[in-house]
Amino acid sequence: MSWFQDSLMARRAVAKGEARSEHAITEETQGKYHYVYGAFVEPVLTVDPGAVVSAETHDAFEGAIQTEQDMPSEKLNFPYLNPQNGPIYVNGAEKGDCLAVYIKSIVPRGAQPRGTTVIMPEFGGLVPTADTALLTEPLPERVKKLHVDAETGVVWNERITLPYEPFIGTIGTAPEIEAISSLVPDYYGGNMDLPDVAPGAVVYLPVNTKGAYLYLGDCHAAQGDGELCGVAVEHPTVTTVQIDLIKGWTIRTPRLENESFYMTVGSSRPMEDAARGAYRELIRWLAKDFGFDELDAYMLLTQCGRIRLGNMVDPKYTVGASILKSIAGTPR
Repeated sequence: MSWFQDSLMARRAVAKGEARSEHAITEETQGKYHYVYGAFVEPVLTVDPGAVVSAETHDAFEGAIQTEQDMPSEKLNFPYLNPQNGPIYVNGAEKGDCLAVYIKSIVPRGAQPRGTTVIMPEFGGLVPTADTALLTEPLPERVKKLHVDAETGVVWNERITLPYEPFIGTIGTAPEIEAISSLVPDYYGGNMDLPDVAPGAVVYLPVNTKGAYLYLGDCHAAQGDGELCGVAVEHPTVTTVQIDLIKGWTIRTPRLENESFYMTVGSSRPMEDAARGAYRELIRWLAKDFGFDELDAYMLLTQCGRIRLGNMVDPKYTVGASILKSIAGTPR
């Protein structure tokens, strides 16, 4: 039996993890891609729990950077980055519920070289930015176009080929009242850039408004912890997810489950607060659903907790805190 059959999604959700319908969002049916998370636009698709949806995602630049001679400062219109598919309206979803999204596959599409990474002025982890204002001159702009193939990997140069390790960089539900840039991660998900949001994982997202309004995009072919220069190997994809709904399971911030571990996600600045937020939610999850004493969980995670740095470059930083399933046990 696959681990997924015993996942929280399969055991608690309305459709019990069953695939009940199939849908596709192409570039044509998507029409305008979105750069804001909010419930103030018409959904591109309405589905019931159990829907399997494939989406033709753009890269983070909506294809604007075509060659290594293109300069980001000339081609990009900040803050119109991270184009999002959706929103997808989920029937039955209400505030206080949880949306469960099983990532089934991420497949690259488009002509080669379809991968792009760049150095942009005043953006990245080791440079002055608008938030970290310094007199130092920006680094020179640089564009690198890359051959990306699901079988052979990401060709960096003649010597180095990175494995193709795709994940969804930006995924989330609409906030209840705000409309927030797709560059920002927070309690609803958003631009977390967390490599564990990958095929084979289930992402749990808080429902903040009726219908949930699921957005996704900004898929990466490869990325190291922290997304150091601010841009991963961005690429267009066909991303397929299965959507389900857990009624009455109210969570404060995103959570994740895969075959090996449970994870909670925190997004904040400074980075310590992102880590604190992630660990606090993990402790409270262990106490509420796994039968742990809260202080004992605090002491236990001190010994075996694991931290994953999603990004250290966005308006808020993202950290995932996790515990192995073999240690956590079975939720009640």
